[in-house]
Amino acid sequence: MTSNPQKTRTGVDRIRHAAGYSVQGLHSAYRHENAFYQETWLALVLVPLAFWVGRNWVEVGLLAGSVVMVMVAELLNSAVEATVDRISLDHHPLSKRAKDYGSAAVFLALSVCGGLWIAALWQRFG
Repeated sequence: MTSNPQKTRTGVDRIRHAAGYSVQGLHSAYRHENAFYQETWLALVLVPLAFWVGRNWVEVGLLAGSVVMVMVAELLNSAVEATVDRISLDHHPLSKRAKDYGSAAVFLALSVCGGLWIAALWQRFG
C-alpha cells in the first residue's frame, strides 16, 4: 500500500507546505469565487472598523471574528460545490442537498455577522 507523500512531512517542512497550500486556496477562492471576492473586500473595510466600533477587546473580537467566520463558511461552501461538481455535473438529490447545506451555512454565518454588527452599531450610536 502506497501512502500519500504529503503525510510523511513533519516539523517545519510540513508547516511550510501547509501554509503554502492555504495561501494557494485563498488566492484561488479570491480569483474564482465571486462571493469570496466580495467578502474579502468587505472584510478589508469591516475588520479595521471593528477596532473603532468595538468598545473592548471582546466586542472587537466578536465583530472581526464574525466577518472571518463568513469567509470560512464561504470557503467550505465552495469546497463542497467543487467536490460535488468534480464527481458529477448531473442533477442528483444528494448533490443538491450538499450544496444547499453549504449555502445554508453561509447564510447563517452572514446572519450572525449582520446581527452582531447591527447590535454593536446600535449600542455605539443608537
